[in-house]
Amino acid sequence: MFFDPKYFLFIGPGMILAIIATIKVKTTFNKYSKIAAASRLTGAQAARRLLDQQGLQNVSIEQVDGMLSDHYDPTSRTLRLSTSVFGSNSLAAIGVACHEAGHAMQHATGYAWLGMRSALVPATQFGSYGSYIFIMLGSVMHHPALLMVGVVLFSVTVLFSIVTLPVEWDASARAKRLMVMSGIVTYQEQEDAGKVLNAAFLTYVASALTALLTLLYYLYRSGLLGGRSRD
Repeated sequence: MFFDPKYFLFIGPGMILAIIATIKVKTTFNKYSKIAAASRLTGAQAARRLLDQQGLQNVSIEQVDGMLSDHYDPTSRTLRLSTSVFGSNSLAAIGVACHEAGHAMQHATGYAWLGMRSALVPATQFGSYGSYIFIMLGSVMHHPALLMVGVVLFSVTVLFSIVTLPVEWDASARAKRLMVMSGIVTYQEQEDAGKVLNAAFLTYVASALTALLTLLYYLYRSGLLGGRSRD
C-alpha cells in the first residue's frame, strides 16, 4: 500500500503545487525584503502600531529564531516574529508582521474560523500521527475497521487544513487594509507587501489540496471510494 504508484497519481497535483508555492514564497520574500518601506518602520514596529490602534496593548511581541517562523500564540497572546521580520523595515517584513497582527485581531474579536481551528488542534495533533498507525495496521492485517479508524483520524487533519484557509485569508485581508489606513505603507507599497502574503497563502492552498487528495487515496485503497478493498 505504501509503495503504490497510484499514490503519486493521487497526490501529484498537490505535490507540484506545494513545490511551486514554496519557491514562490522564497523568491517573493527575498525580492521585497530588499525594498524598504517609506515609513522606515520595522516589522515589529508596524505590528505594534496595528495592535495598539486596535486596543490590543496586552499582546506582546517577541523575536524568535528561524526563517519565516512568524506566528501568533493565542495562549500567551504573543506575536512571535522571526529575525528577518522583527528588525527589518522591508515591505516583505512589514507584510508578514501585519499578517500575524491580523491573527491577534481575529482572536480578540472572536473570529469564528480561528476558534474552530484552535478547537481542532488537539484532535489534529493526535490524528496526524494516529491515522498512519491505524492505516498501516489495517492494511497489513486486512482489517477494514482499523482502516476506517485511520481514515476518520486523517479526515480531522484534512478538515484542519481546510479551516485554515479562511483564517489565513482573513488575516491577510486585515493586514492589507489596515497597513495603509495606519500609515505603515502607502497604497502603492501595499500592493508589493501584499504579494508576499498572497504567495504565503498559496502554501496553505497546496497543503489543503495535498491533504484532501491523500484522503481520497486512502478511501480508494480501503475500498470506500471504489466499492471494494484494493489490498
